[in-house]
Amino acid sequence: MSTPSPSAKPSARELTHTLEVKTTRRTELVDITAEVARLVAAAGVDHGVCHLSVPHTTAGLTINENDDPDVARDLEAAFDRLAPRDASYRHTERNADSHVKSTLAGVSQTVFIEDGRLGLGRWQGIFFCEFDGPRRRQLRVKIVPDRSE
Repeated sequence: MSTPSPSAKPSARELTHTLEVKTTRRTELVDITAEVARLVAAAGVDHGVCHLSVPHTTAGLTINENDDPDVARDLEAAFDRLAPRDASYRHTERNADSHVKSTLAGVSQTVFIEDGRLGLGRWQGIFFCEFDGPRRRQLRVKIVPDRSE
């Protein structure tokens, strides 16, 4: 039995998709868990990983509690305190704070897929972090099955 080479074509069940995220505020955490879960279900992958990536320099991703919306609001306020809009930045496009916040949040996350579902904890959700909105943004999603599938 041969092992596929690294250049082999991806599994037919692998899925790559781009989601559009519309934001309404300058700093905003948008719960995207349900949309990502729908993509995982549509892929038909029982076990694997779901890679998430934001191709923007003033946005990010985080995983945190999504049961109480006050947690997201608290995180928004914390980001604004950590990198205030009116601080003395050298970048002159009036969004330097957004770049700092994006770096603090990070622009990618990976979530295990377990039994066909996102392997998140009971209270966890996936949040798109907008730091320079409102805008229409993209989220790239790649679902990869385990080799044994």
